[in-house]
Amino acid sequence: MSDAQLERLATRAGLKIEWIDADNRAQRLTPEVQRSVLEALGFPARSPEQILQSLEVLQQRSAVPSALITAERGKPVSISAPAGTAYRLLDEDGADHRHGHLDEHGRLQAPDRSGYYSLHLGDHEILLAVAPPRCPSVQQLCTGKHRAWGLATQLYSLRREHDGGIGDIAALQDLARSAARHGADALAISPVHAMFPAARHIYSPYSPSSRLLFNELYAAPGLLLGDETVRQAIAATGLDQEWGRLERLPLIDWLGVAHARDRLLGQLYRQFQQSDGELHEDFLAFRAQGGAELLQHCCFQVLQLRRAESGDGMDWRFWPHSYRNAASAELGHFMIDEEQAISQQAFGQWLIARGLQQVQRTAQDGGMGIGLIADLAVGVDPSGSQAWMRQSELLGGVSIGCPPDTLNRSGQDWGLCAFSPDGLRRQGFRAFIEMLRANLRYVGGLRIDHILGLRRLWLIPTGAPPEAGAYLDYPFDDLLRLLCLEAERANALIIGEDLGTVPEGMREMLSARGILGTRVLLFEQQHGHFIAPRQWPADVLATTTTHDLPTLEGWRQGRDIDWRERLGQRSSAASTDDRGGRERETAALQRALNEHGVGGHSLLDGAIEFLGTTPAQLVLLPMEDVMACVEQPNLPGPGDAHPNWRRRFARPARDMLDAPEVSARLERLRRARDRGREHG
Repeated sequence: MSDAQLERLATRAGLKIEWIDADNRAQRLTPEVQRSVLEALGFPARSPEQILQSLEVLQQRSAVPSALITAERGKPVSISAPAGTAYRLLDEDGADHRHGHLDEHGRLQAPDRSGYYSLHLGDHEILLAVAPPRCPSVQQLCTGKHRAWGLATQLYSLRREHDGGIGDIAALQDLARSAARHGADALAISPVHAMFPAARHIYSPYSPSSRLLFNELYAAPGLLLGDETVRQAIAATGLDQEWGRLERLPLIDWLGVAHARDRLLGQLYRQFQQSDGELHEDFLAFRAQGGAELLQHCCFQVLQLRRAESGDGMDWRFWPHSYRNAASAELGHFMIDEEQAISQQAFGQWLIARGLQQVQRTAQDGGMGIGLIADLAVGVDPSGSQAWMRQSELLGGVSIGCPPDTLNRSGQDWGLCAFSPDGLRRQGFRAFIEMLRANLRYVGGLRIDHILGLRRLWLIPTGAPPEAGAYLDYPFDDLLRLLCLEAERANALIIGEDLGTVPEGMREMLSARGILGTRVLLFEQQHGHFIAPRQWPADVLATTTTHDLPTLEGWRQGRDIDWRERLGQRSSAASTDDRGGRERETAALQRALNEHGVGGHSLLDGAIEFLGTTPAQLVLLPMEDVMACVEQPNLPGPGDAHPNWRRRFARPARDMLDAPEVSARLERLRRARDRGREHG
């Protein structure tokens, strides 16, 4: 078999044959890995005949015109049509925007106004997405500020009185009100994506069922229905004691919380059905506006519960064929039979959506220029509702992760599925656009986890180790333009988590589009020295740490090293070496603080001021560092012996920032940011 032919197929399928790893070493896919990944993507490549057949399939697919073309505002755009072809361009209201003929190069001039236009070429119609040059900036959103600051929190970790054992939207509102009072410009939150009603053992907010809807466990019904209504429902369901037990636990009991909240939402919905008035009309309007996406997701939630009860399990890929297709006739009958349960699911979505709207209003009314910053996970669980609803636009047979790098020498397999580049193109990027809109709808900013995935993703065939994967290219320019367009329409800041093995030139391209990169203090070291604040870039979000890393206090104490040794992830000898390395790093940070004139404070407080004086457009301080916590929210790695995604703060959200040491810490950050503005 010819390796050249195999490589030709791999290249045509979008695989990167060569790349540069995190250690700046050239890497090349072996023929066997090429075959394995191609097979997983649906392109047989075990013989010359199979390779030729797969090439023919790719040729046929590429011949199908895209349902959407992206363009730059006011610039020429090439159309797959002969020169001189007559065209009509209609705006989003259906009005005739322009008509004419393609020029001698088969191009037309894109409109000067951003938006979606219908391009008619004879009987053929294409959607033309015209993007602005950049996303909204911190300076635009924060009334002239070019150095803003805010907080970041794991939503579930917040606490309030009578919360039933988990942080919710009401606790978030308390924190937003307090943060605004202290002068914060933004409040970033962990993902609020929809999870699984039949699989409450999945805690990670980064492994969602769908990125189109929300996790109803975060809803705070009292914000809409009133606290007295909620108290009556708790009493009617006999949940008083269980509610209190869950609330007193130091760690979240996700199964207990889910069971209690499901019962509460059921009772509230039964009560709500007996009412009328503005709230009831708003709920009906919400259902109508949610369209097929809301209906199908709520149907999936109920269907998954029913199939789990019948013994089919939670994974739709193993259900009877009649339930694997969201458009099947049998599913239509199911929707009719289960209308009550489906409507109750929509009720939960309505509660959290309206709650998020209320929190964003509270934040902005309090003076925040940005307000809430949502978090967009890089993929979805393949057994979830988004994969079920958008089968033609997501990849099967592979999961996404990352190759071996400086953080994990074995690589990582995240167990998530990703968009299909070809599926996106053929469906007019529908799934990508609807995902952006869903996550930008109620917030002032969006952090995109592993934004490198807009350009390429590391795909791992099912059952293979992470190092046996390969990079698949994505239509980066198209996705970037659509992101800019949707960000402009939502008037929202975009932040990209660009850590790991970053393709050459990608950070510069993101910056040119007004998308902030991410810089983490613990990583900003070179040759044993921490990079001075003045040398940090301006086009970034700066932060002390992330949810996957130790807190600053935990880092100083080597708490993460202790945990990894306890869990068997590191040997005693390796841990001793790790502690020695940590002592050197801690000393290096202390030297940097001394050189910067903040060495007289605690390491934590000095580091916060150090970070605040960088030229970064936005500094976000995680609540774990605000509160000087030692334990981190998540410790990546096998097993669940570490309480990932379960930790809660001891103090109520409304009081957290008012403790003297905490208030002084925030004031230190605020003043550092102000000094930067004066000298920047």
